[in-house]
Amino acid sequence: MAEITASMVKELREQTGAGMMDCKKALTKTNGNFEEAVEELRKSGAAKAEKKASRIAAEGITRVAVDGDKVAAVVEVNSETDFVAKNEKFQNYVALVAKQAVKSNAKTMDEFMAEPWIEDASKTVNEVLVEMIAVIGEKLSIRRFEKVEAANGCVVTYVHGGGRISVVVEADCANVNDAVKEALTNIAMQIAAMNPQYISRNDISADEMAKLREITIDSALNDPASLPKPILQKLIDKAVNEKAWSDEDIATYQEQKNNMNYLFNFLSKEAAATLARFAMEGKEAYVADKIFSGLVEGRISKQIKEICLMEQVYVKAEDGKQSVEAYLKTVASDLKVKKFVRYETGEGLEKKNEDFAAEVAAQLNG
Repeated sequence: MAEITASMVKELREQTGAGMMDCKKALTKTNGNFEEAVEELRKSGAAKAEKKASRIAAEGITRVAVDGDKVAAVVEVNSETDFVAKNEKFQNYVALVAKQAVKSNAKTMDEFMAEPWIEDASKTVNEVLVEMIAVIGEKLSIRRFEKVEAANGCVVTYVHGGGRISVVVEADCANVNDAVKEALTNIAMQIAAMNPQYISRNDISADEMAKLREITIDSALNDPASLPKPILQKLIDKAVNEKAWSDEDIATYQEQKNNMNYLFNFLSKEAAATLARFAMEGKEAYVADKIFSGLVEGRISKQIKEICLMEQVYVKAEDGKQSVEAYLKTVASDLKVKKFVRYETGEGLEKKNEDFAAEVAAQLNG
């Protein structure tokens, strides 16, 4: 048996672009024969996969899989192009990844990738991914997965836009029937459409609430046109008295001061910026002001109603006012959403604009 040295592995990696461990395995399998090792890597698809590792895979699809009423999983698998995302072979593969996830006990992506493949236990999830990369010819990536199990009640799933968004909802309910499942499916659709961040305001930590309050205060002070009239007037008086505005802006104010609702349509950007600076400089005093405090609390309340599922207006509400929480109570008094998972393809990933015609030309010339 030939000795496999680090320099041999390094040389094979540099030539093929395959991973270190893949190179070592190939050299070991071929007893150190370099040409055969290259061929082995090409056959396995490892070289092709690793060469594409630096490319951006921000397209793709999400998928869900269920195991009865109490277990579901959601996955996101990325490709480089939307064309591949629409490919039937790719979509079938992602469906199998979701089935893998719903049966998996893995807690991390590394554990998941090392598991025996659901369709062929002689291969790992990672090895099948490498094979798919070789077949499809693009970088593919199993980006994330999450398995949801209901201790009580049930789980429901919803897939939107051919897999652009997938949702899993876990709920508690003593009597799970068709009406309950239909209601939860409606809520899954709501989550897909409205993208809440929390189930209720009780899930917002003290630190997160403090951050939300700070952002709301600063954004209000930096938008003087939206401030309560008494506070705005104080800022304007300060700007005029200290001649912090230009003569033109002062003249404009004198002309329009009886028409305050439209004043900022006539003032310069510099004048508005000056008011915002004054407001921030007096931040401590304004935060203690009851009028300003009421404005801030109102804006925070409005934001909470947007980001908390239970407080959102139910999208199918006939009166246009009914909250999600109120809707669920009409279905079953004890029906409660315990958890939801929402995956949207490519969220948080940087998408690269590719000139594929130029790329093909470059490959032909190369």
